Amino acid sequence: MRFRSPLTAVLLVLLTAGLWFWTRPPATRPAAPAPGSAPAAVSAASTTTPLPTATPAAKSAPGTARERVAAAASGTAIEAGAPYDPAAFPIAARLNAPSGTVVADLNVLQELFDTWRTNFPREGNPVGENADITAALLGTNRLELALVPRRHPALSANGELQDRWGTAYRFHQLSGDRMEITSAGPDRRFGTPDDATLTPP
Repeated sequence: MRFRSPLTAVLLVLLTAGLWFWTRPPATRPAAPAPGSAPAAVSAASTTTPLPTATPAAKSAPGTARERVAAAASGTAIEAGAPYDPAAFPIAARLNAPSGTVVADLNVLQELFDTWRTNFPREGNPVGENADITAALLGTNRLELALVPRRHPALSANGELQDRWGTAYRFHQLSGDRMEITSAGPDRRFGTPDDATLTPP
């Protein structure tokens, strides 16, 4: 009896601690405000810039980011007005940043495609029109991997990625690993001198 009584007490303490750990509410952290999409002046006809180094993306991030990845994959809308955590989407957070330029935006998009190909090496770039490609980047893919959050300010009401002046980008797949991206520029019309295009080498 002397040996069993302390052992029983230790087991009871461990069981109580385990129950407390697994039933306590998860800690929450405040979400950072979403970056704005104020226009910035650009003076370039057709701009080609070097591609950035791709950064592999995690399949999902902890906390609220995990919920956003799941919602993006299932097509469920996040609650109206809910901000996203830019730290969970480090590449997309730079798209249409107020301090950026259209050249920087095109490089961010190219980096998103580089990251996509890192995670889908046998499939190449996502295909289709802007809305189809955007849906894939939002998480409608076989890995349920979201590289862009649904609350991103660059998203239009019809689910297209748009430039800092509110015009949907044109995506032209040159090959499985080369995607040409064009912004209509400040005048919001394609085929004019202020268009900006990134054509990968």
